[in-house]
Amino acid sequence: MSELQALLRGSIAPSEEQKAKILLFLQQKYGGNITLRWEKDDAIINGFRLEIGSAVYDWSLSGRFAQLKETLAHLPFMQGDIMPLMQDAVADWAPRALAEETGTVATVGDGIATVTGLDHAAYGEILLFASGIRGMVQDLRRESIGCILFGDDAEIEQGSAVRRTGRMAGIPVGAGFLGRVIDALGAPIDGKGPIKADGYRPIESPAPAILERQPVNTPMETGLIAIDAMFPIGRGQRELIIGDRQTGKTAIALDTILNQKGKNVICIYVAIGQKASSVAQLVETLRRYGALEYSIVVNASASDAAPLQYIAPYAGCALGEYFMNQGQDVLIVYDDLSKHAVAYRALSLLLERSPGREAYPGDVFYLHARLLERAAHLSDARGGGSMTALPIVETQAGDVSAYIPTNIISITDGQIFLEGDLFFSGQRPAVNVGLSVSRVGRDAQTQAMKTAAGAIRLDLAQYREMEIFTQFSSDLDDATKRQLAYGQGLMQLLRQEQYHPLKQHEQVIMLIVALNHITQEVPAGEIAKFNRGLLKYIEAQAPYIRQDIDQTGQLSEDDRKNILSLAREFLKRMQAGKSR
Repeated sequence: MSELQALLRGSIAPSEEQKAKILLFLQQKYGGNITLRWEKDDAIINGFRLEIGSAVYDWSLSGRFAQLKETLAHLPFMQGDIMPLMQDAVADWAPRALAEETGTVATVGDGIATVTGLDHAAYGEILLFASGIRGMVQDLRRESIGCILFGDDAEIEQGSAVRRTGRMAGIPVGAGFLGRVIDALGAPIDGKGPIKADGYRPIESPAPAILERQPVNTPMETGLIAIDAMFPIGRGQRELIIGDRQTGKTAIALDTILNQKGKNVICIYVAIGQKASSVAQLVETLRRYGALEYSIVVNASASDAAPLQYIAPYAGCALGEYFMNQGQDVLIVYDDLSKHAVAYRALSLLLERSPGREAYPGDVFYLHARLLERAAHLSDARGGGSMTALPIVETQAGDVSAYIPTNIISITDGQIFLEGDLFFSGQRPAVNVGLSVSRVGRDAQTQAMKTAAGAIRLDLAQYREMEIFTQFSSDLDDATKRQLAYGQGLMQLLRQEQYHPLKQHEQVIMLIVALNHITQEVPAGEIAKFNRGLLKYIEAQAPYIRQDIDQTGQLSEDDRKNILSLAREFLKRMQAGKSR
């Protein structure tokens, strides 16, 4: 057995009794032959610092204070006065022989540090550098480890010390984060002062097991008739929003957040690689419409380092899990995961991992799978909370068959595809009915919406097909003209102004009227005006209809007949007013 060398440092030489006790400790801990060498170090006050291999035992005054500080920092969070808990902790506290493993920075640059000497560091563990900057272990090799940095790598020097913390990467959590804008590490960046945290959660955690979930059967209404009627989203679902840049992807997510006002849903918006001006505009919109009070914005902007962009969605998800585990409903938006994949690719290439398709590493699928699988509708035994995920992915020239889009499509429970041609023609939201789908289907719709929506997808599909064929024909029969007019009316129905989500009863009324061909008698350009007037008319004449639909989610046959009767009355009034 090889001989181990141990180095004891201190300002005062140890006594023979102290040497014997230290040697006994080392033999019990490490076994074998151990040689103990003492070295004078005036910087160590009142105690010793023991080094053996990469392990360091700090028995100096500063080391004991650090242990006490760590003990107090990890006291369990409890409501009420914390002083008795602190008094007990201090009374029972005694210094322990804890190994503090330290290493050395071998190389540093581009947000990556290579560290040697940390033989027992774990994947995902937080390391603390001498400059105070933190990093996370991302690459484990035989002789060194690769670490991504959460700060400026210019502040780290080659040869400087690095120590293990024994803690996995995490984020503070709590109700105090509502209404705030934070970075990927949980620090506030909105200038409103510090945030009081209720606890601490690791950013990476296992997804709920199958038996801990329940089916997705409660609607998460977006307020957009084009989505709620045809591609319903349920609480606990993962619905992808996909399309080219500048086609209204963020607008759909933002309208969905605005629609949760008064519904006891906590919303988290995670901005990944976005322009700071765009995020500032979004925060101002949330504030203006009263949605910021129940929302949290996690921002890792384009100017932030790739490691921060990489951990941002996991940090946002950890915040969402905190509320979900308390039985609350959460909506989280990841904007967007294509930029997240690019950030991870940059880190992987810098860590010298083997590139695969489009230079992405081989585990890029797992990158998003382990994130999106954490969205769930928990069982009643787990509190019944839910977290609904709306990931956003940007495509190039409408190519949904690219690497990252196909990966995320296969992970999610459906996708809302936004088409550039529709957007630029004025059809907003520009939802492509043919390529969009919700795999939860009508399970996430109320009975009223199921009845109202009817066969709208089939009617729209027939209209799009007929529209293509009739482009080459100048002579159309009356039946075809009526079908085209009906389809154009449906397309007008699906047009919706941004920041104006519709309530459930408003959508139900508009759908029933349109699918019963009443709006077919209204010029296409006036359908929006007709619908606005009709909603006010029905509210004045029969307010019980709104109450029945919004409170119960049910649409009786009598209510349906009353809606149609009132719609015909309003149409006659409108036509009579024009004829005068």
